Amino acid sequence: MSDLLIAAGGGGDPVGTAIVHAATSRDPHAVIATYAWERLEVDPTPGPLGPAAFTGWGESAGGHRFTGRTTAVPPAGSTLPRLSESLGPSLLLLDPYQGVPGLARQIRRAADASGCGQVRIVDIGGDILTHGDEPTLQSPLPDALTLAACATAGVTASVHVAGPGLDGEIPEGVLLPRLTGGHLTPTDQDVRAAAAALAWHPSEASALFAAAATGRRGTVRTVGAEVRLTPASGQVHHLTLDQALAHNPLARALYQEQPGSLEDAERLALRTCGFSELAREREAAERLSATAPASRAVPVPTSRDQVLYMLWQSAPGAGCVTFRYAARVLGLSWRDIPRLRELTKADGPLLPLVM
Repeated sequence: MSDLLIAAGGGGDPVGTAIVHAATSRDPHAVIATYAWERLEVDPTPGPLGPAAFTGWGESAGGHRFTGRTTAVPPAGSTLPRLSESLGPSLLLLDPYQGVPGLARQIRRAADASGCGQVRIVDIGGDILTHGDEPTLQSPLPDALTLAACATAGVTASVHVAGPGLDGEIPEGVLLPRLTGGHLTPTDQDVRAAAAALAWHPSEASALFAAAATGRRGTVRTVGAEVRLTPASGQVHHLTLDQALAHNPLARALYQEQPGSLEDAERLALRTCGFSELAREREAAERLSATAPASRAVPVPTSRDQVLYMLWQSAPGAGCVTFRYAARVLGLSWRDIPRLRELTKADGPLLPLVM
């Protein structure tokens, strides 16, 4: 028997999910199921990736398992094969192209294979509790599909919101009143369970959560905005599946209408929330492909002081920046994060702007 967790939002959520697992269980054989749905800088193809977008799957009774030998078929890209080597839990693919019924079958298969009596759904940031009308909402569909599929599968499930507001989709002050259950804060040891992944992965929400859990407070500059870390930023809040569904109108609509494809689910999201994140991704991907890479105006700094000075100038008032933000400002790729860490001698989840 092994624990089964679902990283509800895809992207970098498996990193934060590994921290939540360490804080709530010591099972060394845990499994995290996740979407291969990442930012365009990682995967230039819009939307999630299905099984056919990868080669080299590992054997697993629970579904398609990522290993270090798993490879995304170009032009697709993914951090998940490398994450499978950096995190303790195994990683399984969730394929949303089969709609809610197909996703429910995948979750049921993974639950049966794990022998676990309960599935833990983890969301970093909290947009899984969207009411569908928040002006800053960006990506409600993955989380809503997860809730609807778990309800359809009939599995016993709990929902864990880590780092309320840290994904920039629902402000902390709006989200906290919706979190009426118990909560915990991971320890430094729990955060170390994801240290190998945080050393290179570009996830900002998981890095912010890890930093807050280990005591970091104050203003942090991310690629999208300034984020203020508070005591609540490092917390993990617990809800039941029914409580989460009661908040999320898109998840309820998906559960009631049972769309049989991602395309049908997208249409339902457009009707419920007023926008399609997949359409936005397709438009963004077209803009990126039509834009030639810009040449660097200044050389890449080669000293710690140069790096920190440039970042300090670009993020006035911030005590820290994310490594993804630092790479962006310096004209580097997220793949250069380990190089930045070495240059700045920074070993935590965030880069402090201390000269």
